[in-house]
Amino acid sequence: MARGIWSGAISFGLLNIPVAVMSAKEEERLSFKMLDKRNKAPIGYKQYNKATGREVERKDIEKAYEYKKNQFVIITEEDFLKANPKATKTIDIEDFISLDEVDVLLFEKPYYLVPGKNGEKGYVLLRKILEDTNKVAIAKFVLRSKQHLVAVMARDEYLVLEMLRFAHEIQETHEAKFLDDFDLKKVKISPRELKAAKVLVDEMTAKWKPEQYKDTYQDELLKYIKKKIKSGDVEENEELEEEAQETDTNVLDLLPFLQKSLGETHGQRKASHKSRTPAKKIVKKKRARA
Repeated sequence: MARGIWSGAISFGLLNIPVAVMSAKEEERLSFKMLDKRNKAPIGYKQYNKATGREVERKDIEKAYEYKKNQFVIITEEDFLKANPKATKTIDIEDFISLDEVDVLLFEKPYYLVPGKNGEKGYVLLRKILEDTNKVAIAKFVLRSKQHLVAVMARDEYLVLEMLRFAHEIQETHEAKFLDDFDLKKVKISPRELKAAKVLVDEMTAKWKPEQYKDTYQDELLKYIKKKIKSGDVEENEELEEEAQETDTNVLDLLPFLQKSLGETHGQRKASHKSRTPAKKIVKKKRARA
């Protein structure tokens, strides 16, 4: 089994359910190196002693807390554990709340929870309770010397741990002062614009299938890089500029853009439907000949 990034137990009342935290994120990113533009030599990451200027090896680096100017107390890994042994080894459930009450602004990063040794029965029990009640468990746990707020949720046959931001890390609309620069109450939307927009939304409404949405930018970037390698240089794309100008909707009347969008969307869906229909006819003919 793949190695987890954390192992311990879910504290659920008097139950302790052994679990391990596994990353749920699949990394598919292009990797770039930093080069010196003068001679194209790679730029390295250097940890150095600010007093001597000499490079320091990882084994010679230690963590410290500066409690006064140039006065430090050394903190070891054992110190992190001793500060609160329970917090470092348990996902301590504090509340159960309705899934609908969780603010999506607080969501940060997902992980899978997998059962530890002899933890399968407690694991399945918690998963079934969360699934049957449509609730999530709100808990805290310490990962890499930092305490995190998390939501434990049921997903298929497993438990998912979603890292949450603490409420004080999020600015509500009344707290974000930069929003005061925008007086959106003065913006007027005409009934015709609203009606056209609703029709467009109806045309574009589909069943939620997250697997159909791909990060196409990485593929496009790689394709562009290959083209750059092949040609040595790439001319400026004038079509991109024209499209940007055409889709600028910072105008008083949005109706023409909505009507055009509706026509294009309807045409695309109609073409998509037609492209599928002949395929069915061809299959039927082949079957008839057979």
